[in-house]
Amino acid sequence: MEEFDKISEASEFVKKKIGTVPKTGIVLGSGLGDFADGLEDSIVVPYTEIPHFKNVSVKGHKGNLVKGKKGGVEIIVLQGRYHFYEGFDIKDVVFPVRTLCMLGIENLILTNAAGGINRDFSPGDLMAITDHINLMGVNPLTGKNDERLGPRFPDMSEIYNKKIEEMIFDTAQDLGIVLREGVYAGLRGPSYETPAEIRMLATIGADAVGMSTVPESIVAMHTGVKIGGISCITNLAAGISSKPLDHKEVTETALKVKSDFIRLLEAVIKNL
Repeated sequence: MEEFDKISEASEFVKKKIGTVPKTGIVLGSGLGDFADGLEDSIVVPYTEIPHFKNVSVKGHKGNLVKGKKGGVEIIVLQGRYHFYEGFDIKDVVFPVRTLCMLGIENLILTNAAGGINRDFSPGDLMAITDHINLMGVNPLTGKNDERLGPRFPDMSEIYNKKIEEMIFDTAQDLGIVLREGVYAGLRGPSYETPAEIRMLATIGADAVGMSTVPESIVAMHTGVKIGGISCITNLAAGISSKPLDHKEVTETALKVKSDFIRLLEAVIKNL
């Protein structure tokens, strides 16, 4: 079965489950899954029920597609993601986002937990993603291109929509939330980076580093969906901090700033 047909099958299945499709989709990163639990009138579809979806295995990712309302606005949420480092093919990694795009969303907000490289950042900061650097060694558009999904050579000069980015900043300011901005470097993982690798990333212009988001951004841009990105700086990267890195710290810090993150997401949804 061709990739387009798989995505079509998954999107048709989801559409029968949820009915009308909201304009805005959100992908929730590590420790942020509780956002979806607070949706009103929610319809929950486990990934394991959706054709061609995989199951998540990383702690902090629940593995549900959820449609519901926040402040009266309908949204569709991917409650967790699976990663390239888990051994999935890159086409599988981006499949849930491909499905949202085929369903007909217009805007996609990508969230993640990231390590801070910029020395002005502190654990618990939120950062609007202005651009990214793909160092994962793979691109989800590699291989035969299906024009029904998007062009062979999509433009990436403004992958994170400037109007959405400005709106996120204005929204954070209205809420009294300090919002950083910066470039997100996507690496394959699953090991954390060495201090030498962090120095390299800082030299080439990265402000934060993580193991997701970049492939999802690429396929969303491929299909013409407008993208916004927000990172939760859950720890300082190796060499910036003297402490050993631990995924437990990532999830704990995400939980500590969850209330601000949720307030920001709720307001961003209304403004979108």
